[in-house]
Amino acid sequence: MSCRGAGCGVKVTAGAANGRGERAGRGGSVRISNQHNAGARGRQAAVFKMTELDADLDHIIPASVLPPFWAKLVVGFVSLVCFARSYDGDFVFDDSEAIINNKDLRADTPLGDLWHHDFWGSRLSSNTSHKSYRPLTVLTFRINYYLSGGFHPMSFHVINILLHGGISVLMVDVFSVLFGGLQYTSKGRRLNLAPRSSLLAALLFAVHPVHTECVAGVVGRADLLGALFFLLSFLGYCKAFRETGNKEGTHSTFWVLLSILLGAVAMLCKEQGITVLGLNAVFDILVIGKLNVLEMVQKVLHKDKSLEAINYNYYYSLNAWLLLCPWWLCFDWSMGCIPLIKSAGDWRVTAPVALWLCLIGLICQALCSEDSHRRRILTLGLGFLIIPFLPASNLFFRVGFVVAERVLYLPSAGYCMLLTFGFGALSKHTKKKKLVAAVVLGILFINMLRCMIRSGEWRNEEQLFRSALSVCPLNAKVHYNVGKNLADKGNQTAAIRYYREAVRLNPKYVHAMNNLGNILKERNELQEAEELLSLAVQIQPDFAAAWMNLGIVQNSLKRFEAAEQSYRTAIKHRRKYPDCYYNLGRLYADLNRHVDALNAWRNATVLKPEHSLAWNNMIILLDNTGNLAQAEAVGREALELIPNDHSLMFSLANVLGKSQKYKESEALFLKAIKAHPNAASYHGNLAVLYHRWGHLDLAKKHYEISLQLDPTALGTKENYGLLRRKLEQMQKKNV
Repeated sequence: MSCRGAGCGVKVTAGAANGRGERAGRGGSVRISNQHNAGARGRQAAVFKMTELDADLDHIIPASVLPPFWAKLVVGFVSLVCFARSYDGDFVFDDSEAIINNKDLRADTPLGDLWHHDFWGSRLSSNTSHKSYRPLTVLTFRINYYLSGGFHPMSFHVINILLHGGISVLMVDVFSVLFGGLQYTSKGRRLNLAPRSSLLAALLFAVHPVHTECVAGVVGRADLLGALFFLLSFLGYCKAFRETGNKEGTHSTFWVLLSILLGAVAMLCKEQGITVLGLNAVFDILVIGKLNVLEMVQKVLHKDKSLEAINYNYYYSLNAWLLLCPWWLCFDWSMGCIPLIKSAGDWRVTAPVALWLCLIGLICQALCSEDSHRRRILTLGLGFLIIPFLPASNLFFRVGFVVAERVLYLPSAGYCMLLTFGFGALSKHTKKKKLVAAVVLGILFINMLRCMIRSGEWRNEEQLFRSALSVCPLNAKVHYNVGKNLADKGNQTAAIRYYREAVRLNPKYVHAMNNLGNILKERNELQEAEELLSLAVQIQPDFAAAWMNLGIVQNSLKRFEAAEQSYRTAIKHRRKYPDCYYNLGRLYADLNRHVDALNAWRNATVLKPEHSLAWNNMIILLDNTGNLAQAEAVGREALELIPNDHSLMFSLANVLGKSQKYKESEALFLKAIKAHPNAASYHGNLAVLYHRWGHLDLAKKHYEISLQLDPTALGTKENYGLLRRKLEQMQKKNV
């Protein structure tokens, strides 16, 4: 039967085994081998399954937002709205150590040092190093610091929010590949973009409240950057392979190498980034290599039907619960926040049992389902859920924590993928499609609301720490941080209460003992302070700060030998400890061991050239002992290093005045007063200078200003009285 018209022709491309193409004659038929026909039917069936899943979500995702541009715009907008409240927050929690106290952010630290330091600025070779190696993340902090002109938290927060927005947008493409596969037409266009599935999964990811720590906490940038390059590496690997028509899969060496490079970059942002290699391997086996997992499992089970024992882990179930119900969030889950399960009768045993039953069910479906598309989706979803979590699982090495919201940033993508697949399956098998749509929209809305609330809690440390009290009331670190925040604000009474609770919850919490001991010392409750600090150093003998604080208390109790021994022990455990050398110098000064005092203070300034107190004490001691020339030299040296320190100006001005260098002394006094105009002693000593110099009217003026600022200053009153009598005598002579 003949056929006419443009739509009737059949074009067969060359591709036979012998390399020659065949062309059918007029009226002839085109023969296609059964093998190729079966492959085509398999591909068509797979594409149909993918399209069917996407169609099941039709009543949830409107068609108007399906074009890629609009889908990404919606996801990006929603992700920014969720965390926008954190844009003007403070540096909180770990931000202080990783940013404010991290010398690697400052211009005077060579860029090369970033490759030899850990995330917190310590040398990797140091025994105190955290060993977390994230030089590229630290580099972005340094760029932030340079561009913003200092430690202005807003610019740091804005970058984090934008990074999350970019990652969420990128997730649209990632989920499109995971749900839709990599089947291409002969013209290089992908057959199934899975627009509804990818959009819903990306929205679920964008609004998940468990991401708040990564986005609202500046330190979370390591997780954000690691996730960004992780996803770029995965997409680059996908770009390297494509499957077209009847052709075998082709690959590009360039994209493979680029994917490996991006994986390395992800690792240098956060150690977790290295797991992208595992995910790429799983994707390669399942999607590109088309491994029939069901057939392989059947062969394995045929040979050996034994199954490995499963290790039930309660902490894994808590991580899973945070993904499923992210309402109870805490900045720290350590120190008693999660009580240990000590008996099989504990009801919490049901949590890991439920988790592993769910995982086993999903794994069985991923391995044994007759539906190849379901196997692929579930396996990739589980891969995205589990593989990035492995470095934090404590299975291979100890990581110092058991639950941390930040490590769930990438695994949450796998959870969102599985949840989207579940909604599609539920929608397919129920008639109440509007109810399913309402549940999905409800989850999105509630998660957005929770993100906004949680972002507000991360704006400052007081809100962040107090928010954890209701979530983890048994966490000693939570009470410690609330107490520290109160102490920093001057509320010592409330701080003591929280520090005591921290010690009660964790009797070996040496940092809480140290801080509580410091407050008690300032309140002159020296006996209890000594007991606490002594206990702290017994528990942790190398706790240098506690040894130093114990020395200060013992010095106040006039137990000088014990104080000296405590200071020496602190320096033994921390050789570069300028504050301890300063306090040791004060001890020697009290004992009139002037040479030893000067040496200790000199050590403090060598280790910390900007140690103003040590410089000041050296000047004052040399001044008091009559070594004016040496005092002047030390004062000038100090001002060269710290030119804007008004206390050093004041001390040097006193020395110059005694040396009768009145003009230079006056200039320094006036400069110090300009920097600190309400210091009564500055005006009083300038008045003394004018008194000696013979500028009596100026002396009278500054005596009066000094007494207005501090009416109780006896020395100033006496000097002012002497000046008034002298002025009265001069007036009588003139008369």
